[in-house]
Amino acid sequence: MKFFIGNILLILSFLSHNLTEIRKDFILASDSKEVSEKLYIALENITKESKPILVAYKGATATLKAKHSKGIKQKKSFFKEGVDYLEFSIQKAPKNIEIRCIRLSVQEHSPKILKYKSKIEEDKQFLIDHYKKNTDKAIKKFVKDYVLQSSLFTASEKKLF
Repeated sequence: MKFFIGNILLILSFLSHNLTEIRKDFILASDSKEVSEKLYIALENITKESKPILVAYKGATATLKAKHSKGIKQKKSFFKEGVDYLEFSIQKAPKNIEIRCIRLSVQEHSPKILKYKSKIEEDKQFLIDHYKKNTDKAIKKFVKDYVLQSSLFTASEKKLF
């Protein structure tokens, strides 16, 4: 009986953690170890069989967990896990602007020593080329908010968003 109730609670907690909340928490997680941990736990049941956008957020959240972790070995482990999930999501949905934006954000903020910056120009150009074609207001807001605070985009490029 406890097992059944536990599973029901787990499913309900996951369902209540929708994409709107995930987006909001992802933005806050960069500066908060607590939010990062909360989001990491909320997404821990996401697998590569899940929706690509959830896989991307799981990966990005793992890279944030790396940022907030202590010890090089732990940081490296979380970062590698995150990149693996993120790149998998790109393979599954290469034309998803939100996933490309997430990867660009991770690349922008990853330390140079990790050498995870090779797709910056590709992802940046993808956002520029596909932003106006997207009709989802929440995704457009997420992308625009990222672009406007990013140091990767020039002032004239930011005007396109």
